[in-house]
Amino acid sequence: QVQLVESGGGLVQEGGSLRLSCAISGRTFRIANVAWFRQAPGEERVFVATMRWFGDTLLYADSVKGRFTMSRDYAKNTVDLQMNSLRSEDTAVYYCAAQGNTGASTTTADGFAYWGQGTQVTVSS
Repeated sequence: QVQLVESGGGLVQEGGSLRLSCAISGRTFRIANVAWFRQAPGEERVFVATMRWFGDTLLYADSVKGRFTMSRDYAKNTVDLQMNSLRSEDTAVYYCAAQGNTGASTTTADGFAYWGQGTQVTVSS
């Protein structure tokens, strides 16, 4: 099994920045891809960013491209999401997710088997 724990959410004004972190533990050798998703109230969980756990592939949703940066730290087994120029529409619960080498989609929530508990990000206008 793989466990994920997010941290770093909070309240920020529009134009501000936050950095989310996801601590990954357990059978990390099983991980092929990691991702961030977000879910606003009454809406579906949507893709934010994804990257290969080992590799250079990195993909962002159009809505965050140029503002968010996803990174990983092998030594700490963490995956971070640096969020700049935040907008009110970025308000959501942010989830870290991981998947094995299943060939499943890396941009839809149903492709991921392992999830963190989520962290709230609120951007005030």
